[in-house]
Amino acid sequence: MRILQAAADVLRQGDIAVLVTVIGVQGSAPRRGGARMLVYPDGRTLGTVGGGQWEFVLVREALEALEHGRSRRVAKHLTRELGMCCGGAMEAMLEVLDPNPDLHIWGAGHVAQQTAPLALGLGFRVRVYDEREALIELAAFDGCVRIEGEPLRTLPELGGSDYGLIVTHDHQLDQGLVQALLPQPFAYLGMIGSRAKVTRFFQRMEVAGMDPTLFTKLSAPVGLALGAVTPEEIAVSIVAELVQVRRGKRDPRNLSAFQLPARKGQALPPALRED
Repeated sequence: MRILQAAADVLRQGDIAVLVTVIGVQGSAPRRGGARMLVYPDGRTLGTVGGGQWEFVLVREALEALEHGRSRRVAKHLTRELGMCCGGAMEAMLEVLDPNPDLHIWGAGHVAQQTAPLALGLGFRVRVYDEREALIELAAFDGCVRIEGEPLRTLPELGGSDYGLIVTHDHQLDQGLVQALLPQPFAYLGMIGSRAKVTRFFQRMEVAGMDPTLFTKLSAPVGLALGAVTPEEIAVSIVAELVQVRRGKRDPRNLSAFQLPARKGQALPPALRED
């Protein structure tokens, strides 16, 4: 119960961890089925599932599962694969504890008004920052936490599971937010704007002394390449990218791009082919 209570604490506090549970045992093994261990992002553990090389492998696999946001099963023969003297085999389920993450949206304009409801529907806890009362009080932000005031004066401290989206009405404010947020830990930070805008921002920040290796942390221009034009379409492309990051999908493709025998070797339907 101590491990389950700690797992519940992780979810309640909005943190992340991996719950490791032994789900299969054959032959001689150090723990029985149902043994549990909690693995935190910094490698700390609570509880044990058998110790030795078996537990070392599970901690390593758990940290990788956290990085990609995907639960997994791990099965090993303790002697043949791990060199342990037990002689049996064990299998464990590694469950990524994925609480509803916070999405911070800076700017309450047209794109934010379309993005916030979509993100809420996907389980994000949305916080909207803007100094314009008339916009931040719109019904589009019902269900969101509204933070009224100059965004640079109301900046939160982000955590490793937080998502951020910069869609303000002011380029100078956008750059100020990027400079303030990039050094912080977060799961995702996106900014709307053209490639030319992004390039200028990076050039100015490097001249100002910012470490250019931080620039790779910013998803900009924001969203997946869907050909989006309207605020509604742009919101879909942004939320699609949030899902991509949350689920650890590095290179999303149309599901219809996967071969089907019934399609006689043709990967994509005509509406999606470039020819």
